[in-house]
Amino acid sequence: MGLDPIAAAPLVLIGAGKMGSAMLSAWLANGLDPAGVTIIDPGLDDARRRDLAGQGVGVVAKASDVALKTPAKILLLAVKPQIMEAVLSDVATLAGPDTAVVSIAAGIRMETLAPAFAEGQALVRIMPNTPAQVGAGMAVALANEALKADDRALVDALMAATGATAWIDDEALMDAVTAVSGSGPAYVFYLAECLAAAGRAAGLDDALAEQLARQTVAGGGALLGATSEPAAVLRENVTSPGGTTAAALAVLMADDGLRPLLEKAVAAAKARSIDLD
Repeated sequence: MGLDPIAAAPLVLIGAGKMGSAMLSAWLANGLDPAGVTIIDPGLDDARRRDLAGQGVGVVAKASDVALKTPAKILLLAVKPQIMEAVLSDVATLAGPDTAVVSIAAGIRMETLAPAFAEGQALVRIMPNTPAQVGAGMAVALANEALKADDRALVDALMAATGATAWIDDEALMDAVTAVSGSGPAYVFYLAECLAAAGRAAGLDDALAEQLARQTVAGGGALLGATSEPAAVLRENVTSPGGTTAAALAVLMADDGLRPLLEKAVAAAKARSIDLD
């Protein structure tokens, strides 16, 4: 789908780290006019600054360097939670009454964001993930009552360019969302690492083990995304009774296998998300 370059402009992106850059790449690839985008990030090195400027977006170090003819339509906060407080005091003046302030910082709640802005400011919390860069992300969004229907549609359009989006009404769920889909791609990448290491331990050379693990994880994810069948059914479809897959799953599905380990990992991520605010 294409993005309406007028509806989304001016778009101010605070922070051009991995997640902010991933989302920006998806938006530009889907038709967002780079001339309507300004990035504020004092930490960019010269090479990254030149790369962004070469794409046609504006790049500045601080909010006072931004020259907008009208207040931002979207003010996207894509900074680490630990520096959010300092960032808010610097960029709040860029928001006007028609600005939708969108935060993708893990653990930063609405009650932390709201005091920096005028009463009635439209606020949106989104937890995206890094597959957004290739249009395969999963984002979960939450808005306060001030978000207008047109602005929600604009947020939907922006996030559709990065993958799927789900909306929730209960902010308490955001910590679990962060632990499952926000951090989840790292779990998948680590699975690929471990599968390659297991292949090497079974006698494969490094290159072949890496290739098999990488393509198997990528292909399994593509198949999962291409069908409405539950993951359990797909698993059963490749598991012959008494076969090699069944032997491996007997280990992974044991009482001390993969499920309790993932539950423990997600619980740890959720607890850390709660601690961040």
